[in-house]
Amino acid sequence: MTTLLFTHPACLEHDPGRGHPESPDRLRAVLAALAAPEFARLERREAPLAALDDIGRVHPRAFAERLLAAVPQAGHAGIDADTVMSPGSGEAALRASGAVVAAVDAVVAGEADNAFCAVRPPGHHAEPLRPMGFCLFNSVAIGALRAREAHGLARVAVVDFDVHHGNGTQARFADDPTLFYASTHQYPLYPGTGAASETGVGNIVNVPLPPRAGSQQFRLGMTRTVLPALEQFRPELVLISAGFDAHKSDPLAQLQLDEADFTWATEQILAVAQAHARGRVVSTLEGGYDLRALGASAAAHVRVLMSV
Repeated sequence: MTTLLFTHPACLEHDPGRGHPESPDRLRAVLAALAAPEFARLERREAPLAALDDIGRVHPRAFAERLLAAVPQAGHAGIDADTVMSPGSGEAALRASGAVVAAVDAVVAGEADNAFCAVRPPGHHAEPLRPMGFCLFNSVAIGALRAREAHGLARVAVVDFDVHHGNGTQARFADDPTLFYASTHQYPLYPGTGAASETGVGNIVNVPLPPRAGSQQFRLGMTRTVLPALEQFRPELVLISAGFDAHKSDPLAQLQLDEADFTWATEQILAVAQAHARGRVVSTLEGGYDLRALGASAAAHVRVLMSV
């Protein structure tokens, strides 16, 4: 099994400001965990800059150009109360999306079985016309559309186990039956979307979990709802929005998962990918705000990617 790791130092230069939970230390924690000897055989690649043509499949080109033009030369520029840009934010966002695009290209071409993108800022809250929730460009959606438009895949799926609902991914996918989105998330919680009744054109699956829900509820939701729907969709590629903020130590939410749950979820998703997508999986980092838990959870996730 060959697993690629895409990252870039520019992703550390996006700095939303002192005290902001989406800090560069998050990526440092992930990279430190993946520097352990057991991960030595990861094939490490530099994340390229995403092309505006790829971003334009999710975010209109004029919108993307305006957002990049708004990146400050110094200091900070707030998009909303949660989403802040610094001078390094534009390149970081382009590298984050570029990582997923390059990972999709490599995995579809058979250069590797799967890939993990250790990048930031995260992306799944970014709607086609609205950056929000710490997110600028929706990297996982950009990767999914790359797979469909550039590689001709007929069915592309995203599974999202971040504690927050990926409203941006859902917004882009909801009316397109060739794309599938499934999310487990705490509800109610930011951004307020993700009710079970939100089903798109039959291609959206939401499993809202109440505060304090733990392993049993999460695994039941995956086993009874997400995985059967993913099986029925028969994806040719699976992307994962790998947020680790459902961990019991995370300060921004109240679910009670741990590393064993992320290991199990990754195993289940990979099993579906093996059955329908030749094992092709591309995963990208989303949330996770307790640094110790984030590093340990990302390591658990990548360990499974490498072991299949």
